[in-house]
Amino acid sequence: RALRLAGGRSRCEGRVELEQEGTWGTVCDDSWDIPDADVVCRQLRCGRAVRAPGSAAFGRGHGPILRDEVGCEGHERHLWECPAAPEHDCSHKEDAGVVCSEHQEWWLSGGRDGCAGRVEVFFRGTWSTVCNSTWYELEATVLCRTLGCGDALQRPSFGHTLPGKMVYLCGSLQPSLAQCRWAFNKSAPCYQSWAAGVVCNGT
Repeated sequence: RALRLAGGRSRCEGRVELEQEGTWGTVCDDSWDIPDADVVCRQLRCGRAVRAPGSAAFGRGHGPILRDEVGCEGHERHLWECPAAPEHDCSHKEDAGVVCSEHQEWWLSGGRDGCAGRVEVFFRGTWSTVCNSTWYELEATVLCRTLGCGDALQRPSFGHTLPGKMVYLCGSLQPSLAQCRWAFNKSAPCYQSWAAGVVCNGT
């Protein structure tokens, strides 16, 4: 038995998908709530649930609908330990999703469009800037591709004006910055740094 999130912007956000006897399926959003989502987030080592959206918020899944009327209390170690209805009356437009606290999302602000500007990260409920101490072409390209903006052209610097600071170090071309090595609000790698920016060629 396996569990994953699909259709989100990181591995800690998306449509809930379960594997049962070799087939992947989805969960119906009837009575889907934060305690249910909490179990999913903890099982995936993604922290706690921030939101528990239904109505196929991350797109419609495929395959069987494997759980309905899920009733977790929130302390269970696995989603399949929670009570659920054996039969369902759902379609994939009711697929359940989660957003966990360890989900990271990025946007570029202050540029000509969404493919240029200062890098800002939403993580653990706060917006952060990124320290440019390890902001190299590799990290900038990973972000440009995540945002659907092509490759990195330039890496301008900005001031830090947001409450949090993130630092990323990728080592290789990862599918997203969340899969790179990162640190949140650690002062040492951010000492005397500027806030990272990027201009992508898809701008």
